[in-house]
Amino acid sequence: MDNTLLIVIVAIVSIVIGFVISKTIDKQRATSTVKMAELNGEKLVKEAEKEAENIKKDKILQAKEKFIELKAQHEKEILARDNKMSDAEKRIKSKESKVSQELAENRKKSRDLDNKLKDISSRKERYIKKEAELDKMLHRKIQQLEVISGLSAEEAKEQLLDSLKQKANTEAMAIVQDTIEEAKLTAKQEAKKIIINTIQRVGTEEAIDNTVSVFNLENDDVKGRIIGREGRNIRALESATGVEIIVDDTPEAIILSCFDSVRREIARLSLHKLVTDGRIHPARIEDVVRKTRKQIEDEIVDIGKRTIIDLGIHNLHPELVRIVGRMKYRSSYGQNLLQHSREVSKLCGIMAAELGLNPKLAKRAGLLHDIGKVPEEDTETPHAILGMQWAEKYGEKAEVCNAIGAHHDEVEMTSLLSPIIQVCDAISGARPGARRQVLDSYVKRLKDLEDIAFGFHGVQKAYAIQAGRELRVIIESDKVPDEKAKEMSFSISQKIQTDMTYPGQVKVTVIRETRAVNIAK
Repeated sequence: MDNTLLIVIVAIVSIVIGFVISKTIDKQRATSTVKMAELNGEKLVKEAEKEAENIKKDKILQAKEKFIELKAQHEKEILARDNKMSDAEKRIKSKESKVSQELAENRKKSRDLDNKLKDISSRKERYIKKEAELDKMLHRKIQQLEVISGLSAEEAKEQLLDSLKQKANTEAMAIVQDTIEEAKLTAKQEAKKIIINTIQRVGTEEAIDNTVSVFNLENDDVKGRIIGREGRNIRALESATGVEIIVDDTPEAIILSCFDSVRREIARLSLHKLVTDGRIHPARIEDVVRKTRKQIEDEIVDIGKRTIIDLGIHNLHPELVRIVGRMKYRSSYGQNLLQHSREVSKLCGIMAAELGLNPKLAKRAGLLHDIGKVPEEDTETPHAILGMQWAEKYGEKAEVCNAIGAHHDEVEMTSLLSPIIQVCDAISGARPGARRQVLDSYVKRLKDLEDIAFGFHGVQKAYAIQAGRELRVIIESDKVPDEKAKEMSFSISQKIQTDMTYPGQVKVTVIRETRAVNIAK
């Protein structure tokens, strides 16, 4: 028991001693660690102080260098400013010296001018005195000349002016005559060149239109259906279209006869639709003709639009566009009117460009020059006048209207465009193959016109011109007085109107003149 207690005590004592010893050792270690830390801290502080001192020295050096640099730059700026100020002072001084020199020169010039003015005033006085003396001498001389010549000064001046005028007029007339002769020689050649070049640059077509159309049938049995019971169908068709339908012994063909190509085309298309459909009776005929007429009217507008687009014509009134389209279904002496107008338009554009005029305006007038030939109602107005009235109504320019009205000399020409239209119309109508007509009947109609004129007393000569549109009659002045000329013109026109059949109108012009002829030997 005692041993156990002793062992326990010894163990406790050893544990206590071991704990004390361990604490002591830890304390010594901590003390040494603290001392080492203090030593390291002091060392770090010293090193930081040294590094801070070095940084401080570097910053001081950098600041000194920056200060020195800024100081040097400032000194340079001050020096440059001083140099500029010195240069400015030098310039100012030089300008002041120049100004002083100029002032001195101006004072000198002013003195010189004053001296010159005094000299001029003295000379002026002398000139005035001399001029007065010369006037007196001239007056005396004029009086002496008037006494010698027997004429006053005004009369002599008038005679001198008259002689100078006569001489100037003579020379001017000679120059004018030479210029006219030269112009005649060159103008004819240039005009031929322009016309030939214009014709060569336009393609042409032959005349192909007729006043009848042939409608072909598959067999002759259809003819009976077209005629209908007691002729009802054919009468209804003729009444609706205004076309004469000739059904004869010609195999598998019906002839449509009408001078109006539009109505003839409506009749042809209507017949084609009726025959194709097979239903032919008066009610059906009226319905088909109405629809066909509407189709043709739409086609006419399309043709007019395509025509003006092809020719490059813009801003044409819709009604004029429709009239242009109608010209496709109209012919003159076998020449298609639309083709003729297109041809004239192209010729006019080329010729106007050659002469330095407006080609677009010339094309416009050329296309519209014959629009008066396609009226929808019968009229006694000449086609040129009617076309001019339509052009004025639908807002065309004055040059275009005058060109349309004057292309057959119904009105006076007022612009250079008018003769161009007249010439190009003649070129298109007179070229070979343009128009188809019976020569014998044409010549006979012209001869009949002239024979009617020769049937009147006092007629010396008679000429049918403008393709029979005008008759010019020259009468003898010693046989027919002036007051009878108008009466003769009216009588000839009435005789033509009652005895002849002709298209359009015939203008009768009676010419009477008195000539006094003498021969210098």
